Amino acid sequence: MTVLDTRALNRATLARQLLLDHAGMPVLDAVAHLCGLQAQEPQEPFVGLWSRLHGFDPAALSDLLIRRSVVRTHLMRRTVHLLTAEDVLAWRARHDTMLRRRVLGTYRRDLAEVDLDELAEAGRAVMADGEPRSMTELARALAGRWPEPGSRALGEMLVAALVPMAQLPPRGLWRRKAGVRNVPLSAWLGREIDPPSPDGSDPVGQALVRRYLAAFGPAATADLRAWCGLAGLPAAVAAIRDELVGFRDERGRHLLDLPDAPRPDPGTPAPVRFLPAFDNAVLGYHDRTRIIDDAHRGLSVTGARFVLVDGRVAATWNVEGGAVLVSPLRRFSRAERDSVAEQGQALASFLSGGDSKRVELAAVS
Repeated sequence: MTVLDTRALNRATLARQLLLDHAGMPVLDAVAHLCGLQAQEPQEPFVGLWSRLHGFDPAALSDLLIRRSVVRTHLMRRTVHLLTAEDVLAWRARHDTMLRRRVLGTYRRDLAEVDLDELAEAGRAVMADGEPRSMTELARALAGRWPEPGSRALGEMLVAALVPMAQLPPRGLWRRKAGVRNVPLSAWLGREIDPPSPDGSDPVGQALVRRYLAAFGPAATADLRAWCGLAGLPAAVAAIRDELVGFRDERGRHLLDLPDAPRPDPGTPAPVRFLPAFDNAVLGYHDRTRIIDDAHRGLSVTGARFVLVDGRVAATWNVEGGAVLVSPLRRFSRAERDSVAEQGQALASFLSGGDSKRVELAAVS
């Protein structure tokens, strides 16, 4: 079995994640190809798409949110993602059990005496009037019936798991600050969520495997689970195994992939790219060594924004006073510093609407 070294996996990831070359695809197609973008920080998807698409116009993404073609909702790993309407309708039911378990992992003691099916029914009844509500408002509407758990536990279970919700604009629009207002997904999108397969098969799980590999492969089944949080996908993998090809990585892990997916030459040059907080190019794997050193892995779950140099995490970045501030994690060559500064200037211009091109590179600590 062919062994793919770390650099080969890195270049494959960059190609699948649209980070090797700026793609010319429409914004909606990019969101679909990437299987959604992590979006708990509302402005971060704009940077993610700016780094991936040729001539990205942030107004295009805002327009898709307003027109309900893309949706902000809890899905993979119980985190807020920006997904196409079609994908969230098709995938949401497959995630129901995982979402419940993840909320219970935090609030099991608080919710021990609560019948979750009754709570779901009561939550849907409150939301049936079509009025957008915050999580706290929904929980308070039911607190008289369930006073013990507290509004946080009730609200998290309702909004993140029991009642599939869409977070409404202006939350998530370009350069807009707004609190979270929720309505049921089916009401917002005008269509019921696709039900689970009645025959016990798992076509959605199989689709998720194919879509994940197209955007993240080659990858191990542990990587797939780390990305979506679903535990019950081995059967889906087995069902389509004949469609896939196999590799091993340098650690001996068995990797799966689509036969015709891009696996560029490991020597392919990789341009500097600025990633937003919680970007799935980093978070979408159990073994993240293809893109970030283990020494820096902890930064990937703290909301750090990363700079890729030669395809790997080599710095963090932030914005202060209109300037993009870059903090290297290793020493840069002169050529690398120049490339980082050039791309940082472009990012500063994008974020400021052309008012600033300031970029500052800190010394290596």
